[in-house]
Amino acid sequence: MGIPQQQETADWRPFVVFVQHLLGSDVTRAGQYGRILAIRTKKAARRTVGYLEPEEARAVISAVDRQSRCGDHDHTLLLFLYNTGARVSEALGLRAGDLRLDRPRQVRLRGKGRKERVCPLWPETAVALRKIIGVSENEDVLFRNDGVAYLLGKYVRAAAEQVPAPRKRRVTPHILRHSCAVALLQAGVDISVIRDYLGHASVATTSRYVTANLEMKRDVLEAFWKRAALAPTGPRKWRPSPSLLAFLDSL
Repeated sequence: MGIPQQQETADWRPFVVFVQHLLGSDVTRAGQYGRILAIRTKKAARRTVGYLEPEEARAVISAVDRQSRCGDHDHTLLLFLYNTGARVSEALGLRAGDLRLDRPRQVRLRGKGRKERVCPLWPETAVALRKIIGVSENEDVLFRNDGVAYLLGKYVRAAAEQVPAPRKRRVTPHILRHSCAVALLQAGVDISVIRDYLGHASVATTSRYVTANLEMKRDVLEAFWKRAALAPTGPRKWRPSPSLLAFLDSL
């Protein structure tokens, strides 16, 4: 009997539950099921979460030519994704009735399993949304599915003239969601609040962003040294250069 290769603990668990069910309902093969359950699983290494720093994300959004035919639509879509951390499917299902553009500015998003959550909107996002809604609010979806990955790639290339870093990475629409989460963490927002903001079922999913951000790791380490009164008293003999830190951030 073949054993499925484990990708993550969550993928392996349903198989284990199934074998445990067989063990309880078919005692004649208990030995075989027991040997299956005794097999040690091997976890695959989890990829580091990719994201854009705030100045990089802003450069990509600002690269949209808002005077072009689709400029307002594209600018609003990218700004909305970064502001809310919404999945692309959530953004493409957005309707005017889901928005509140007066204070408190907010949007109601429908995530996986039709679970709803409310996210605040920046004033500039509300202004941008008003422009694409027009005068009469109707139930038509606000964003066209014109290939969000293609649009984002186009503006990443355009932004590379000012901020070259994003072009060196594969920037997908989901990276704007990751970028929103990391920016919230950098701003000191509690991880449980970010979990609700992004619509994660478990805080364990949200905790990936903590391990992804090298700048935050440095800040935590500095805070630890100060709190533990272990900070060196003498002048530092060596300090990493900005170019070295940029290289480490790119790893």
